[in-house]
Amino acid sequence: MGAKAEGKGRSIFNAVACRANGLQSSPWRDHLVLAGGGHTHALVLRRWFMDPRSRPPATRITLVSRQSSLCYSGRVPAVLAGLTPPETCRIDLRRLCALADVAFILAEIQGLDACTEGRAGALRLEGRPPLPFDRLSLDVGAITPADAGELPVKPLEPLLAWSTAADLQEPRLRGGGASAVEVALALRARGRNPELLLRGTQLHLGSAAANRHAERLLQEAGISIQRRVKDSQRADLACTGSHAPRWLASAGLPIDLATGRVLTETTLQVCGHAHIFACGDCALVAAHPRPASGVWAVRAAPVLATNLSRSLANRPLRPWRPQRWALQLLGDGGLKGAQPRALAFWGPLALGPSPWLWRWKQHLDQRFMANFAALAPMAPAPMACRGCAAKLPAHTLRRALGRLADLEGSPLAAEVEDAPLVHQLPSGEELLQSVDGFPALVADPWLNARLTTLHACSDLWASGAEVWSAQVVVTLPEASSALQEDLLLQTLAGVRSVLDPLKARLLGGHTLEARDGAGLSLSLTINGLAPQARHWGKGPLREGDALLLSRPIGSGVLFAAAMLAVGDPHWMDGALAVMQQSQAALVKLLAARGCQACTDITGFGLLGHLGEMLASSAPNLLVDLDTGSIPAFPGSLDLLAEGFASSLAPANAEALTLIGGQVRWCSPEPPTAALQALLIDPQTCGPLLAALPQDQAAIALQELQGNGFAQAAVIGRVRSIG
Repeated sequence: MGAKAEGKGRSIFNAVACRANGLQSSPWRDHLVLAGGGHTHALVLRRWFMDPRSRPPATRITLVSRQSSLCYSGRVPAVLAGLTPPETCRIDLRRLCALADVAFILAEIQGLDACTEGRAGALRLEGRPPLPFDRLSLDVGAITPADAGELPVKPLEPLLAWSTAADLQEPRLRGGGASAVEVALALRARGRNPELLLRGTQLHLGSAAANRHAERLLQEAGISIQRRVKDSQRADLACTGSHAPRWLASAGLPIDLATGRVLTETTLQVCGHAHIFACGDCALVAAHPRPASGVWAVRAAPVLATNLSRSLANRPLRPWRPQRWALQLLGDGGLKGAQPRALAFWGPLALGPSPWLWRWKQHLDQRFMANFAALAPMAPAPMACRGCAAKLPAHTLRRALGRLADLEGSPLAAEVEDAPLVHQLPSGEELLQSVDGFPALVADPWLNARLTTLHACSDLWASGAEVWSAQVVVTLPEASSALQEDLLLQTLAGVRSVLDPLKARLLGGHTLEARDGAGLSLSLTINGLAPQARHWGKGPLREGDALLLSRPIGSGVLFAAAMLAVGDPHWMDGALAVMQQSQAALVKLLAARGCQACTDITGFGLLGHLGEMLASSAPNLLVDLDTGSIPAFPGSLDLLAEGFASSLAPANAEALTLIGGQVRWCSPEPPTAALQALLIDPQTCGPLLAALPQDQAAIALQELQGNGFAQAAVIGRVRSIG
């Protein structure tokens, strides 16, 4: 992961969180999977961070979620009304998992298999192998049924995007429950003119008093209501209740037929399935049925956390009886410029609207969010980076290779090229080989293997080769045989997710167990074939070459900041999406445009690897860098400006000596400190940097951008100084 520059005064991961990055205090025996990132799971994770002793011991814990952030429903009306920005209702699940020593997997859950190969069961995930578990906790939320052309109010994230659409002036909302009323009021406060469509004649807020108060508030807001509306009448937004995901019933779990919610015992164990727990909007305590509500999701969290630990320890579980009524506060968002007000419902009672009820609602919501925002790592010493930023500094590598050359009488052949020549085949093709690997960059073994494999393959792509085969060395953490089997399967499947589309073979490899407390790591030897005319080196560059960068840089500082629980979750989402993209297609595209030299940008940063290209070229050449054209991942420059940096960045700083010598700026203004830091930021799955004839650069750029590399850019020109 990463480390922060000195002088900022922030603490970083404690010993517990260190294990999430690969260090374990004891071998894992069991695997607990939290399926879905709902409110209950978020609170359980917070509890385990605040009190590590309460978490199940010797257990690998994994959270699987379709999104990396949780949208807190209590704050959504204020966001819809334009009173607060969207980020104020998001809980960063990836950050929360890192703090709580929990592996995070971003994936769509497609189903559940019980009793899989001697395990309690396995989750079926889209595009990857099933995930076995010994205990499973379901908090997968619910969705709103909607007709074609209607947007469902749940899940909430699309609703927030829809609410800001410029053409959304007179939206029609189908439904008469709390969500329909509150969304309509929020949109009215934002200047829209919503209309409610009811199938019957009355609202459905749980009591006659609540219906009367809400009708009065809607009338004051000027929101019209159509009653006895036929289902065929068009609506824009469906607020018609919610239904648990259909795959729960398909998995053979007992469900409530009306809502699809999983039926549980008072211990939150699914009825008839002692190894599976369920909570939140997807679950219903069979003996004490209650409508879906965030109040019960919050109240269930301590019971769930306790019972998960007790179940894994084979201890008696704690029963829970949800309270009969839940307090509901429904806000109007501030109508016609007036101070916002809220209604309060408690069983048959209703109160308001009143400004003080709105202030109370805001206080409760802000306090809930503060429970997560205030969490911070607590270790006194920084941790070193992982991924490619874990490589040795360039000066250490050079000195060791220099001393080896003195001993052997000749330099190491592979010192200067990404993928050196192994053998020339009778066909004229050249067999190239490279090796790469590092400690796990992310806790998801499948994703880590995919990233590591893509990173290793980029040496071949930068040399003009197509990947032909690979061998792997997998080091697994200490764990039970079943868990090690699962981790190895996920890792090899992640490797295959890269190789199979390339029709490349996984030839085998070697496995090890990390018996010093270290965690998962992966290394690969990659073989590739290239026509002799397409075997590019890092140089030589030629006068007049254009330098084309295939995608953004800045991943190193993003991971460094994430290790410190800093940064917008969307920054990491965006970076990981780009890093997972294969660059295999670039080989033929660049070859067709006369690529003459190429390298991949990895641990030594853009400037360090550009320096290697210059070192392989004539000494009278220099590069004019267009600093304004260098693409950066969103958030990376902001973090660098604040002083965050990868732990390898200080060693990479020696490359800054190129500035003013063989590297000069196109713009009259010198680059900012943040931009200079970006140039030495170590990259994992970084871009290719290719040298092309000047007259081919524009068409090559157009072709790259048209083939999925939208942020590719020409960033410099090569010229002579003599």
